[in-house]
Amino acid sequence: MFNKEEQTRKIIEFIQDYFQKCHLGGVVIGISGGKDSAVVAALFAKAIGEENILGVTMPCHSKEEDKEDAKLIADTYHFPLINVDLTKTYDTFHEEVEKLSEFTKSEDSDINLKPRLRMSTLYYLAQMMSKKEHKTYIVAGTGNKCEEYVGYFTKGGDSVSDIKVLADLTVEEVIQVGEVLKVPEKVLYKTPSDGLSGKSDEDKLGVTYKDIAKVIHQEEVAEEVKEKIEAMHKNCEHKFHIPTYFQDK
Repeated sequence: MFNKEEQTRKIIEFIQDYFQKCHLGGVVIGISGGKDSAVVAALFAKAIGEENILGVTMPCHSKEEDKEDAKLIADTYHFPLINVDLTKTYDTFHEEVEKLSEFTKSEDSDINLKPRLRMSTLYYLAQMMSKKEHKTYIVAGTGNKCEEYVGYFTKGGDSVSDIKVLADLTVEEVIQVGEVLKVPEKVLYKTPSDGLSGKSDEDKLGVTYKDIAKVIHQEEVAEEVKEKIEAMHKNCEHKFHIPTYFQDK
């Protein structure tokens, strides 16, 4: 049984221990307006103090509502929130690639470009803040266990971070931690989406997060659903491990 109060406390202690061990000073978090980044921000606010957090919104042909929800989270937990609009950067990159006649337009490439630009932005800002504040800032990941299991993340994008605090929590468990931390209901119970493709996560995946959690926990689920989820997990093996050749010694 998942004890939400106990797990919330343990995650906060995990963050504090890591920051102390590695002599870290702050964190940069991409605030999407969704539950995962909201819970991550709330955890860090409790663990290291809101004054050591920099929240970042990075719209890229995004919905205005997401930016408003991100501001709600920043206001709730009292950390600064800056906006870096990546729309022109994305468009310029896209225009350059379109000049290459040997390539045809790819919707997946377009969608995955956005989180890759966002991650570059977060690391740029983390390094900038480290120099400005004379203490080391790192980038926090916001992915949860369900997303990780089926490979619902972008290599070189939202898969990249310096610390992961939700990667062993299912979507339902993330919500429970959010309830402990009093994340605003408007955000906590919001339909999950990447804010990039115009579709909900579950629409894109073709399965529900609840069923993914059941497969993870080896609970009963329709056989065809189980097979689909396990196929996604297997087909994304290349995302989980980077093969490295080592010389024989």
